[in-house]
Parts: sequence; C-alpha cells; structure tokens
Amino acid sequence: MSKKILLITGDAGETYECLYAKHRLLEAGYTPVIAALTKKRMHLVMHDFEPGWDTYVERPGYRVESDITFDEVKHEDYEAILILGGRAPEYLRHNEKVLAIVKAFHAKERWIFSICHGIQVLVSAGIVKGRKMTCYENCRHEVESMGGTWEKPEAVRDGHIVTAQTWQSHPEFYREVFKCLA
Repeated sequence: MSKKILLITGDAGETYECLYAKHRLLEAGYTPVIAALTKKRMHLVMHDFEPGWDTYVERPGYRVESDITFDEVKHEDYEAILILGGRAPEYLRHNEKVLAIVKAFHAKERWIFSICHGIQVLVSAGIVKGRKMTCYENCRHEVESMGGTWEKPEAVRDGHIVTAQTWQSHPEFYREVFKCLA
C-alpha cells in the first residue's frame, strides 16, 4: 500500500497547485487525499501574473472532488500534510479543525509542506516563530509579524517544514518534498 499524503484546500484553492500535487504524488507512488470543509466538487481558481497589474489576477479554474472532510482526518494515517494556496487559506486559517490537524503534525514533527498562501494556515497554527520560511511575497508580513524569517528562495526547508512561494516554485518545492519523503 502506498503512503498517504493529506492535501488541505477548499473552494478558491489554487487549481495548478492542487492538480500538480495530486498528479505528481500519484506518479511517485503516493496516495494524495484531498480534504476540505465538505465532501464535494470544489470550485478552484487560477492565479496568474499579468503585465500592467500590481498583483495577480484570479480566474475560475478546474473543479476537483474532495475525498474527505476535515472532520474525517486522522492525522496518524498520513505521512505528510500539504497546505495548498489560492484564497482557500484565507478562511481555512480560522477553522479550528484545520488548525488542530496542522498542530498535530507539528507536535509529532511529521512533514508539513506549504505553498503560497498556505502559509496563512501555518501562521494561524502558531508554528512559524523562529523558523525560516518562504511564501507568496505579499504574505511576508504575516510570517515576520509572528516571529518567522521570510527568505527569498523559491523553496525553503526548516526542519520538518518545507515552504514555497507560488506555483512557479514547483520544481524547487517538489525536489525538497521528495527528498523529505524518501
């Protein structure tokens, strides 16, 4: 049986981060399990950078089924957790069940992977203090205000936590992810 990796997302999660993670993990022989508020076909989004815009633009993305709800998660069943970006972390960072799941992985020093706005969940879980991390540059203040150190590389590993800036960081991020899982 392959090892299971828990993916945390929801409506307005980043399409490319979700599908790339799912497919890349399957390709490597892992079982990705997508957890969300409810078990349903979610509305994901695509964030892209357009010339002339000061920030990213958002468009509707693909729809993806969640496999389980947060209430169904048993953290001990998973090798690692991956918190995806997009806008979903904006509201997931207030969900006590999500925070409890992340804190459980952290307490056991199990792998925690976060990309882009996923850092908002790590900040709310209280696990960034004293750590080197990266994320979407406009979330930098959240990391620094909670005692973390924001770093410029596309992917940063600090102990059992690996963070990445955006979906454009996939090559560097997944090299680190698979070193950790090996």
